Amino acid sequence: MSDLHIEDFYRDVAGILLSLYNGFPKPSILFVEDLIGPQEPDAFGVPSPRHQACFSAMLWMAEEGFLRYSDTIRQEAIDQCCLTERAFVMLSTPCSELLDPALPPVIGRQRATLAQQLRDALASESSVRLAEVVQRCFERSARRV
Repeated sequence: MSDLHIEDFYRDVAGILLSLYNGFPKPSILFVEDLIGPQEPDAFGVPSPRHQACFSAMLWMAEEGFLRYSDTIRQEAIDQCCLTERAFVMLSTPCSELLDPALPPVIGRQRATLAQQLRDALASESSVRLAEVVQRCFERSARRV
């Protein structure tokens, strides 16, 4: 049986990291809806389980030191959010095993970053590839690059 909630978690992590990386170093508001699309709350106004899971992923990433923020906006967003130095270095430092000497250095360096690997994995729509890259991010972060 597949752990679909973990696949969603990996997709959320990739979206959160790339959203913040693309705007780095400017703090921004990170909305759940921008990451997963609109989700209808239940009849009592409680956010959907998918919405809650994405919001929880944001908070978990902050607790684990990947991002910082100033406040939450209900369960809709986190305000003044930015990557930590640890996450920025993790995403922007080229992985030596991914460097392609056949490419011009500036292109090879950019393509060997985990940020680019996350972009490629999301574009491929392969949950297996995405899981591998997000796990590589976590492993690299634990090693402190």
